Amino acid sequence: MTLIEEASEELKRADHLLYVSLKYTRTVDVIKSIIDRLISGISLAIDALLERAKERKKVKEIPSNAGLKAELVKKLFNDEKITDMVIFYQTLKKISRAEYRRSNEYRRHVTMTAITDSGILLITMETIREYYDRTVGYVAYADSLLNPRKE
Repeated sequence: MTLIEEASEELKRADHLLYVSLKYTRTVDVIKSIIDRLISGISLAIDALLERAKERKKVKEIPSNAGLKAELVKKLFNDEKITDMVIFYQTLKKISRAEYRRSNEYRRHVTMTAITDSGILLITMETIREYYDRTVGYVAYADSLLNPRKE
């Protein structure tokens, strides 16, 4: 299985968490799991892009650190969408590592309040849906860069 296919599989898992698990449980733990799946999906897409760059001899070796990988892919591809993807990826990682609070669990307006160094972020069901949609778009874009013949 290629890295981009693995990223798609992660997004399928996130889709299930979003549209089934979160819909019925409405807990912050599910929101946190979705964020972790989105991070994993983007990380796999970044790895796929770096592998392609290595095959084309644009880079000699791929760093093992996720932050260095993100910066390297941003520099190598010099593409606005890739830059947006890396910034979004770094934001998701900050949210995942941040201290957070729960509110309205088991209710319609379940909210995860993440306290990051750049401020307080409120992550609701609508916010996590937007994050999911953005991630799907980024992985699809990475796939289109890797496999330009696909329509």
